Amino acid sequence: MKKYLVFTLSVCVLFFACNNEETNNSGDNASSESTLSTDLVKNPESASGKENINQEDLPQMTFAETEYVFGEIQQGDVVKHDFIFTNTGHSDLIITNAKASCGCTVPYYPQEPIASGASDTIKVSFNSKGKSGKTTKSITVTHNGVPNKSVIYIKGDIIVPEETL
Repeated sequence: MKKYLVFTLSVCVLFFACNNEETNNSGDNASSESTLSTDLVKNPESASGKENINQEDLPQMTFAETEYVFGEIQQGDVVKHDFIFTNTGHSDLIITNAKASCGCTVPYYPQEPIASGASDTIKVSFNSKGKSGKTTKSITVTHNGVPNKSVIYIKGDIIVPEETL
């Protein structure tokens, strides 16, 4: 009985001691006042320390076209297209991800910041192997602009050769 009481008391002390102090990534003590709010994540310029940021000060991704129609292709063909965009905002545009709706579509995006007024491309490759009929694939580009996601599309019709029917 005495061993059980000592064990329970030890577990309680360890539990409360571990929850008593918070630490940050560097191991230093941190108060709850230093935790980040999700508002900082939603505002891409929050790290700059500016207050009352106008939306016009933020980067903005503007595409020359948001949809590319490749028409009819034979099953197994690979289609490539460059989506040209311009940073029409007033600070550097940083693309953090480009994700296609299907594994048959692969986007390539610039890894370096795009300055205000500069243009670049999202290169998209679509492999029609195993696909047939009308198809639409989307590519969601995540960046630090407002809004922070842009969607582009590649569309067409895939013809299956008669010998494979």
